[in-house]
Amino acid sequence: MHYLLFYDYVPDVLERRPQFRGAHLKHARASEARGELLLAGALADPVDGAVLLFSAPSKDLVENFAREDPYVTGGLVTQWKVRSWTTVVGRDAANPLPPGL
Repeated sequence: MHYLLFYDYVPDVLERRPQFRGAHLKHARASEARGELLLAGALADPVDGAVLLFSAPSKDLVENFAREDPYVTGGLVTQWKVRSWTTVVGRDAANPLPPGL
């Protein structure tokens, strides 16, 4: 199953981010190494949030990732939410539709 994790950032995230970035990236790369985190990055123009794509057996795994993320614990994220995403088209779709539909 795919899940999207949405972050909303504090207005001055770019100024405050450097002190947490190394720990945040270590946390993200560990999740990637386990095959959970597929893609992640900040939204641009403006940098006011981020989106992270997970492949996980449950929403709990993604929620735990967020709760432990140094950007969250460090106060850079004002709120976050997890949404399940029913992917149906694409090489890595979790619920691929048969050809011809």
